[in-house]
Amino acid sequence: MKTNFMTRAGYDALKQELDSLWRQERPEVTRKVTWAASLGDRSENADYQYNKKRLREIDRRVRYLRKRIEQAKIVDYSAEQEGRVFFGAWVEIENDAGDRKRFRIVGVDEIYVRKDYISIDSPMARALLGKSLDDDCSVKTPSGYVNWFVTNIEYEKP
Repeated sequence: MKTNFMTRAGYDALKQELDSLWRQERPEVTRKVTWAASLGDRSENADYQYNKKRLREIDRRVRYLRKRIEQAKIVDYSAEQEGRVFFGAWVEIENDAGDRKRFRIVGVDEIYVRKDYISIDSPMARALLGKSLDDDCSVKTPSGYVNWFVTNIEYEKP
């Protein structure tokens, strides 16, 4: 399951990446392909082959970004979220063994940017949604269920 939810910062980052790829990197790579093609035999021309491959990668990423940006549902902070875990929350949790974790619940396209972000679609996020401070939740892991307690909830306010 892949939701279309995204934070405002995540949406802006995707738009910035799209703009950079389309307006800067793609024209530069296109010039390199044109130059390499003008040299003659393309079958043994490493510059041509590499840049042609890079151009396909850029085009694939541009198509993906345009689709995701078009389908995105931006979720901004709302005062009603305070005190409970919802999309965009920074959550601190602790388990019975005393292990602590701190992360932010964000959209699937945002988790690759930082190590302390988890997807809204992850089992941990799904188990925590709607929980309040000092609530506990059980998360299914490959080694069985683990109980976690919510120790702190924060939101980034605009």
